[in-house]
Amino acid sequence: MTSSDDSGSAAPTGLRPRLPSPLREAADERFARRGVRLLLKRDDLIHPELVGNKWRKLAPNLSAAAGRTVLTFGGAYSNHLRATAAAGRLLGLDTVGVVRGQELAGRPLNPSLARCAADGMRLHFVDRSAYRRKGEPETLAAVLRAAGAEDAFVVPEGGSNSAAVRGCRELGAELAGRADVAAVACGTGGTLAGLAAGLGTAGRALGIPVLKGGFLADGIRDLQTAAFGGPRGDWSLDDRFHFGGYGRTTPELEAFAVDFEQRHGVPVERLYVAKLLYALVAMAEENAFPRGSTVAAVITGRPFP
Repeated sequence: MTSSDDSGSAAPTGLRPRLPSPLREAADERFARRGVRLLLKRDDLIHPELVGNKWRKLAPNLSAAAGRTVLTFGGAYSNHLRATAAAGRLLGLDTVGVVRGQELAGRPLNPSLARCAADGMRLHFVDRSAYRRKGEPETLAAVLRAAGAEDAFVVPEGGSNSAAVRGCRELGAELAGRADVAAVACGTGGTLAGLAAGLGTAGRALGIPVLKGGFLADGIRDLQTAAFGGPRGDWSLDDRFHFGGYGRTTPELEAFAVDFEQRHGVPVERLYVAKLLYALVAMAEENAFPRGSTVAAVITGRPFP
């Protein structure tokens, strides 16, 4: 087993990302009437298959893998698993996806896992109790043995480790001086940790968690310490917009996403991006952003399927 935390940030050869990703203004009266500009940071256009923050987080880890089998973790609808599987196919790397939920092993694959398998990823299902303990060395070693991947290069769930955080620092650097607030939806917190570091003193990073529980702040501080030796940048979280937790949505959120797509011609991914954009509209209506300020929303993914 090889840890990925010592890896560098160089991108793997053989993939052609569109960097820096486009930054476009979105004329929206819900912001304009409060004197706020809305920009969309189109990370969903970086690469057709390694979409958004998945490119920024995976690229340094894939380079560090140096041709070894890559093993990583995710749920049944994980964007991270799909991106890793696609990268494996594009780069000729063997990939193993450890999937949360042993009960899924005997069922037909959902579209997300079917895409992973079609891209050559070997799926290994584990019970939810073992999955929760995957960070413990003994449990991880047992999972690797059971998956037949003891020598694999391990990338954590969501791709968030110090290498990924350093990769996401470029996102902040691309936005530094362009926005007063740079906002991103958060799952494991790695993108926000790097975004804040890249912004430095040139702006504030805002994270919108898509999971409930209020546990992300400590994880982000730990990621920044691992990546940079200590805290970096000005960042905060607003936990009000998870809509019930990961993978949860409501008719209100669905209607909002459809409306935003019609207003701006941007496909809105529902599990992360819709919650981010909804939060920013709500916060604008609360006058959370001073008049004359510019807010950049990082579009980290696109709808699937």
